[in-house]
Amino acid sequence: MKTLSIIETAYRATLEEQDDTIVWITHAMKGAGAELGVLLRGNAVNYAVQAQSVTPLRFGERTQAHAPDITGQVAGLVGKGVDVFVVQDDLDARGIAAGDLIGGLKPVARSDLPGLLESHDRVWHW
Repeated sequence: MKTLSIIETAYRATLEEQDDTIVWITHAMKGAGAELGVLLRGNAVNYAVQAQSVTPLRFGERTQAHAPDITGQVAGLVGKGVDVFVVQDDLDARGIAAGDLIGGLKPVARSDLPGLLESHDRVWHW
């Protein structure tokens, strides 16, 4: 059974040294043999922008020096053979050009989402 995870809420649980929970669990499930696809939409399309960096965050004497690398994690999914789709309309609305993105993504128009959803046995929306 093929599952599509729709990630729409960006930067969930990323204040600490961890990455996005759903991206992380997708890596773990793919490693266990699951057939998965990911759809980035809404603010989560920012996960696919390659030239971003998070500088260390400081609270008084405490420095959080290990920022999450969500873009790298998404690229890792592509490298593992996970189909990572990104809603083109959401990229356009945010002024994100194709040249700004990591490689291997599959752009999809919002109008084509019903067909994409139909091609999966299960759809999880986060």
